[in-house]
Amino acid sequence: MDGATHGVGRAEAGRAAGAGALADDELVRRVVAGDRALFEVLMRRHNPRVYHAIRGILRDEAEVEDAMQQTYLLAYAHLADFAGASSFTTWLTRIALHEALGRVRRPTHLVPIGDLDLPEDTVTPPPESPEEHAASREAARYLERCLDRLPPLYRAVVMLRDVDQLTTAEAAEALDVTEETVRVRLHRARLALRRGIAADVARGAALAFPFFAPRCDRVVSRVMAELPPG
Repeated sequence: MDGATHGVGRAEAGRAAGAGALADDELVRRVVAGDRALFEVLMRRHNPRVYHAIRGILRDEAEVEDAMQQTYLLAYAHLADFAGASSFTTWLTRIALHEALGRVRRPTHLVPIGDLDLPEDTVTPPPESPEEHAASREAARYLERCLDRLPPLYRAVVMLRDVDQLTTAEAAEALDVTEETVRVRLHRARLALRRGIAADVARGAALAFPFFAPRCDRVVSRVMAELPPG
């Protein structure tokens, strides 16, 4: 690498580092103004939240990534419409949730919450070996499997409230429902998970559904390749 190329590389790295300190609203403004490359900063910043929102509805990991890609393409296409009435995080999460719910075709996947009367023992913890119990990551996997047994609308609210640690108000805005609806769904979800599983959610949610760097790189590169030229 010659000196000029090395200098350009350092300049780009410095620019990316500086952009990483900018608030979401400022990044959005600059992307809308034509700085297309900064959309990558927004994606990397929000990838875990978008993943959790979509994973709360869909269980197939390949479809989750596809839905994430479509979420970002939709967000980019409508970025100029972001008015700042809510946070960019909430705006993007709502796009992700709508995209995921739109992929759930079978009516049985979207049973109205009011029609559900699940007993506390609906969710049966899957058997695990002593070795699995001894490993913290396996405990997180156990939690993921238990959450996957919930109906999608229950799973979505658990993902937003317990995994992503959103407030009731933030989850309600993201789901486009009332705060009372969020409280009711979360209460019923925790009952379905039983008391012991609910305790696991509270203790281990931060370790569940990790979004590792290789997946982040894969989603970002696919979206950036499909964005229209700046």
